[in-house]
Amino acid sequence: MKIFGNTILVLALALTYSCQSSPKKNKAASSEKDTANHIQNPTAQELDKLETAYFASGCFWCVEAIFESVKGVKEVVSGYAGGSQANPTYEQVAGGRTDHAEAVKVYYDPEVISFTALVQVFFGSHDPTTLNRQGPDRGPQYRSIAFYQNDREKEIIEGYIKALKEQKVYQGEPITTEVTALSKFYEAEDYHQDYERKNPNNSYITNVSVPRLNRFKANFSDYLKEEAH
Repeated sequence: MKIFGNTILVLALALTYSCQSSPKKNKAASSEKDTANHIQNPTAQELDKLETAYFASGCFWCVEAIFESVKGVKEVVSGYAGGSQANPTYEQVAGGRTDHAEAVKVYYDPEVISFTALVQVFFGSHDPTTLNRQGPDRGPQYRSIAFYQNDREKEIIEGYIKALKEQKVYQGEPITTEVTALSKFYEAEDYHQDYERKNPNNSYITNVSVPRLNRFKANFSDYLKEEAH
């Protein structure tokens, strides 16, 4: 099944592990690993020159790692969006005590990667037919949402969904992805940022996040950064 030249991936993840139940990483250990594997993040001035896109498709640890592997993407921030509560915390969102979803903010260079391509990455890296669930993670906080910031982005998202339906990519299964105007994005706590890179031995990362990332890479090799191959 092909859309715009790449295989659409329907994920089947083991139900043994959960993003919500995974323990916090020891901050001292994370700091030590960051020093040993230092990656220079873009400056605020550099980020201001980039475009942004917002998506939710399950545990943000997984989603952040996927978009970080895409060429033209300069930074990805994990956070919360799609709800009405101000300044939500991870405990509130993961516990289902808000109407927010775990989401990511993607900073990208439109001269390298288009918004249309990012929408393709979004749909190709998760199963948009599972309502309020992605892999082992269940609840509306893990629902599928493609956010738009203007009419053009809305048109691209809706057009892509129409193409998926017309080509029966999901064998007639209804696509449950919400197409929602972005109102507010709240950055998640520091320990969630770059979680997969900082915590490679976490059981959820090794058993769910990394396999999901590797399946995406196998199907979207043309979109990967050189170091992500």
